[in-house]
Amino acid sequence: MKLLTLNAHAWMEENQHDKLKQLAAFIDEQQFDVIALQEVNQSMEETPLSPDDLGAYYSADPEVVIKRDNYAYVLNGLLSNAYHWTWAPAHVGFAKYDEGLAILSKTPITATVNEYVSSLQDYDNYRSRKIVGIQTVVDGVQAWFVSGHYNWWNDEESFRGLWDRTTKVLNSFAPTPVFMMGDFNNAAEVRGEGYDYVLQSGWSDTYPNAAVRDEGHTVIKAIAGWESNAEPLRIDFIFSNKAAQVQSSTVVLNGKTGPVVSDHFGVAVELEL
Repeated sequence: MKLLTLNAHAWMEENQHDKLKQLAAFIDEQQFDVIALQEVNQSMEETPLSPDDLGAYYSADPEVVIKRDNYAYVLNGLLSNAYHWTWAPAHVGFAKYDEGLAILSKTPITATVNEYVSSLQDYDNYRSRKIVGIQTVVDGVQAWFVSGHYNWWNDEESFRGLWDRTTKVLNSFAPTPVFMMGDFNNAAEVRGEGYDYVLQSGWSDTYPNAAVRDEGHTVIKAIAGWESNAEPLRIDFIFSNKAAQVQSSTVVLNGKTGPVVSDHFGVAVELEL
């Protein structure tokens, strides 16, 4: 099972179309089974697509309207073999986008989850956070794969509350395996905050359990939300609710393994359940 998570920073990158093509080529090369994306934007003013345009799209919310420049839709159209996919918005991003979360899957989607995990559900406030996920079968195993983009530990809408609501939703999927993937905005290097809180709640980080792994850092400079950062951080994770045999955990799309396509690097994991 090959998984990828990436904060795409969609439509905010210089040379964005070139980077989209590079990301699509990397996905074609690596053949991930499931891909979780965050900061997946579409222009609020863009033209809506018709259902016939959407390909193997599985709606997580019948009220969601997919626009022509939806990043996940455009990316999927660049792939040699299109994936099954879903997307849902969480809030307004950068004053002009519907900012959301997406999951792409090589295998058909059988169910979705699309839930606010913040107490705040104000679409105009970026602190309104959701999780979006799919159920599918990979390597003969039925599992859930969920994408999330979280607030900081000391935010007024704090990570702790977001994670408590997340686990309430995800625990309802037991005993099915669940992979929680995304940008957690809580550094693994910091003790007593979000990363430790996730582990204490019973979830397993695939990174330290990997037989082969690298430094793991997905942010190495100051970026949006981490404007004063001056050190490498590991803030993008793939957590599992069950023990897994993790062959490798690799930072990708970092200029070494794949091109840089976002202000975050991605995390790719190979594992068996």
